[in-house]
Amino acid sequence: LDWYAQDMEGNVWYMGEIAKNYEDGELVDLEGSWKAGRDQAKAGILMPAHPEAGHWYRQEFLLGEAEDMGEVVGMMDDPLVVRAGTYANVLQTRDFTPIEPEVLEFKYYAPGVGPVLEENPEDGERVELVRLKTP
Repeated sequence: LDWYAQDMEGNVWYMGEIAKNYEDGELVDLEGSWKAGRDQAKAGILMPAHPEAGHWYRQEFLLGEAEDMGEVVGMMDDPLVVRAGTYANVLQTRDFTPIEPEVLEFKYYAPGVGPVLEENPEDGERVELVRLKTP
């Protein structure tokens, strides 16, 4: 469960999350959970309104628990195809954390939709948008 907010400039802020960690199908802890304004946790930018290649930013901050950061790779030249559809003008970011420096993810954001794909280059794991429900 994640909490987001958008400011007047168009930045999407990451305000907190409840991280449920499972082992063998059983909930074992909520490590990594945080909420902006509680226990010195701070909100961060999830999607910058005006992304520029090479720009990096803090996505969340709770010392030792939630220290994710992102770097804008750029806009993709070709449309991105996931199970939910095909998206143009997709923003690609490289996400990392000083807590686990060996972990790296690439995330892709479609205009008007938000996150549509996450890729882990280490193991090839993909998490993609499979359905989009519009009002």
